[in-house]
Amino acid sequence: MGKGYAEGPAVEAAEEARERMADGPTPQEVPKRRAILGSTADQPDPHILGWEDEIDADALFASGDAWGLRTVVLDYPA
Repeated sequence: MGKGYAEGPAVEAAEEARERMADGPTPQEVPKRRAILGSTADQPDPHILGWEDEIDADALFASGDAWGLRTVVLDYPA
């Protein structure tokens, strides 16, 4: 049997496709967004205060309205 196609890029591509299918479907990229978590007098347990690009965490902390602030990255549905 002649060589060439049976040993070329087509075989490599077929092997890669089989490996991808064995791993299962690839998840779609989920958008991410940064949120500010912290505590307030009304809710002492940490909770989402807002999105990083919509609130000023430094001003919020300086005002004393919130404390224990941290930034986390969350999945954000489109």
